[in-house]
Amino acid sequence: MRKRFIAVMDSNLSRFTIPKGSSCSTTQNLYVANCGPAVGVSFKDIESVFGMFGEVIGIYPADETGARVIVCFSELKSAEEAFHTLNGRGCEALGGRILHMRYSIPQQPPKVNSNDSISVSLVSSELAIPGIYLVHDFITSQEEQELLAAVDCRPWKNLSKRRVQHYGYEFLYETRNVDSKQFLGELPSFVSPVIEKISSFQGRGDYKSQLVDQLTVNDYPPGIGLSPHIDTHSAFDDMIFSCSLAGPCVMEFRKYTQSNVFNTKSSQECLNSSRKAIFLPPRSMLLLSGEGRYAWHHYIPHHKVDIVGGEMIRRCSRRVSFTFRKVRSGPCHCEFAQYCDSRKLN
Repeated sequence: MRKRFIAVMDSNLSRFTIPKGSSCSTTQNLYVANCGPAVGVSFKDIESVFGMFGEVIGIYPADETGARVIVCFSELKSAEEAFHTLNGRGCEALGGRILHMRYSIPQQPPKVNSNDSISVSLVSSELAIPGIYLVHDFITSQEEQELLAAVDCRPWKNLSKRRVQHYGYEFLYETRNVDSKQFLGELPSFVSPVIEKISSFQGRGDYKSQLVDQLTVNDYPPGIGLSPHIDTHSAFDDMIFSCSLAGPCVMEFRKYTQSNVFNTKSSQECLNSSRKAIFLPPRSMLLLSGEGRYAWHHYIPHHKVDIVGGEMIRRCSRRVSFTFRKVRSGPCHCEFAQYCDSRKLN
């Protein structure tokens, strides 16, 4: 009796890909489109149809659509026979559905450039940047779902690679500042529980009287990050709180030693820097204050895979951040003049 083995994997962990170009050498693996649970074809049905050509050793979702699969045979001739019999033709066993097929190859592990290789901290004490604190499970799973549902019911503003919502004051990306005279209204009630928790945040120190009055919600598609930057000193007060929802990411921090860092078009133009990184899991809250807020560029690399502790963590879903700030009413008087735009304005 022919051995039956069907490995059904999460779509984001598919181990196969379609080679670039119009031609491909034959392989034991077939990419099959118009086939999968989303179009009413179960994995059992797929195994039954393709099993007629030989031993099927694996069936995997090809992507997140549920309408494309990878079928793996134990022998090349089985894959070739299935390809020539079924490709572009109606499959009677599947109700006449026309399957579109290509040969597939194992996907190479993501390359990690030596320049991108950096140890990723899991807690802020390991990161050891003054003024940066991270609290895991700052909100509950239920609170996370309620926050996501609340913003998804409201209109988004589309940017080039992500979409945003602004509350309290709108952040103006052209000037990297806010117009303090254009008040949008109080922060929405659905973030009140988060603001209450912020009041007891471990890194607040003596700032008990400080309140947040500006919120930016960012919705990042999988793999999309954030350009390196320091939040404008003259725009916001000392403490910036950022809550991560839905998906994880790695945030990197860089402190540049060049004296003209303020005037560079991109922080990557500066050659000398200290680099550190921290893993931000869903439902965590990050506080940037003091040196960590004023002197370290922070950014999220555009990666579909992050390397954390030697393991690959895929950004397999959207990531939504809730960033809370207090709009500054006067110039900044921080100790980091080379990064401070208030000194450039005076």
